[in-house]
This record gives sequence, C-alpha cells and structure tokens, in this order.
Amino acid sequence: MAVQKWFITGASGGLGLALTEKALAQGHTVVAAVRRVEAMQALQQAYPKRLHVEALDVTDREQVRAVAARHPDVEVVVNNAGGAVIGAMEEMTDAEVDQQIALNLMAPIQVTRAFMAAMRAQQRGTFIHVSSVGGRTAYPGGSLYHAAKYGLEGFAEAVAQELAEFGINTLIIEPGSIKTGFVANIRWTEQLDVYKGSAVGNLRGWIEQHGEDTASGDPLKMADAIYTLSQLQTPPLRTVLGGDAYAALEAGYARSLADIQAQKALAESVMLEGKAGFRPE
Repeated sequence: MAVQKWFITGASGGLGLALTEKALAQGHTVVAAVRRVEAMQALQQAYPKRLHVEALDVTDREQVRAVAARHPDVEVVVNNAGGAVIGAMEEMTDAEVDQQIALNLMAPIQVTRAFMAAMRAQQRGTFIHVSSVGGRTAYPGGSLYHAAKYGLEGFAEAVAQELAEFGINTLIIEPGSIKTGFVANIRWTEQLDVYKGSAVGNLRGWIEQHGEDTASGDPLKMADAIYTLSQLQTPPLRTVLGGDAYAALEAGYARSLADIQAQKALAESVMLEGKAGFRPE
C-alpha cells in the first residue's frame, strides 16, 4: 500500500478525529487542521513523525492558502469542519447568516481551490467533502445550514467533473446523525415568541431534549467506511451513511420523483417547436 499524505479539517473531534486516527493507523501521514493545537497533543505524541498539526481558521482564505503552500504533496483532502446555527430564519442575525455560509460553504470551496492545482500537477488525488443528509433534504430551523450544504454538494459535483480527467476523485459523504456531540455544539438563535409552538419551535424543542440521545451514527464505523471508499479506484460520487439518512433520502426522493413525473406534460408544453433543449453530454 502506498503511503498517502492526508489533509483533514476539523480534525480535533468527532468524525474528523476518527478519520485522522484511521489514516494514521493505516500508515499514512496526516496534516490535521484545527482551531486549538493543544487538542491534538496526545495524538501527536503517539505519531510524532507522521502527524503534523496546523492551527487554522478555515474561514480565513490567506491562512488556507499558506497551509496548502506548506504541504504541496497532499493527496487526500477532507473538508470536514462545520457547524450549525439552528432557529427560524427570521431569528437569524446578519453575523449568523454570514458565519454559516463562511464555515459550511466558502471554507470547503477555498480549501479545494488551494489544493487543486498541486493535485492536478501530480495527476492523482482525492477530495472528500463531508456534507450531510441535510445537503439533499431540509428541515425547519436549518435554513442556512441546508443552504450551505446544498451549495457544497453542487460545487463538489461540478468540480468532480472538471478534475476527473486529471486522475482526481471526488467523494461527497452524507451522514445522518452521529454520536459526536454535534447536537451539544449547536448554536441556537435567540427565539422569538411567535415561533414557540410552531413547526420550527417544536423541532427545536425535540432536538434540545432528544437529539443527542437518538444520534445513531458511530463515528469510528463511519471513518472506516470513508477510508475504504477513499482507496477505491472509482468511488461513488455520493455515499449516504446512517440508517436515518438513508430512510430520509429514500422517502424524499420517492416523493420528488412522483412530483416530477406528474409535471412531465407541463414541462414539455412550454418548449419551442423543434428544440430538444440544453442537454450537455
């Protein structure tokens, strides 16, 4: 097995830490991008030669570019850092709106941009984007989180087609709930009275009371699955992880397909005569 150099954001906890430990255990070198370097002290002592810890604010474009320049030989990039602000859209402050888009969408875009030229030059590599089941379905209260994850998936799917001919694979990982303390780290909006007892208010209350207890995804098993996918010559573009994520997407896509099929006649009725439409191959 060839030794690879991995770059992982959000590597100090949860799925990011599990992936870091998995890659190291498999004999690879890891550049762990974290906000607090001291959080990686124990792991760095265990792998002093193969674990390189970088203090990084993933929302700072210049910091991202500087780290990428220091590690031009990275072969696997994992965009894992993220977080959620939950609450009704009307409750969101300007700062919360900007932060959600910066962290969950613009950061992985800038990380990808920073590494893609070097990967293209070496004619190999893998980008792993940790999205969410919330990148293909949406719930009240998560409007900005969903907006960012939907955007990330569109970005990743398009760029995957641009880079494939240069030997670069792209994986979009769509986890459901994970037992990582993600719910405990949710930032909540300042709730308006009018939304208490509403759809978003009720869901918010359920998450606060039951979200952490019902989280079913095992981060170690997910890390194993992601690692296995990363070593495939032609991995799938999207992978759903978690029974809850699979059930949500299966039900959602069944409804969407029925809706689309019901609109076939209407869709075709507005076309210009003799025109097939825009269908790039």
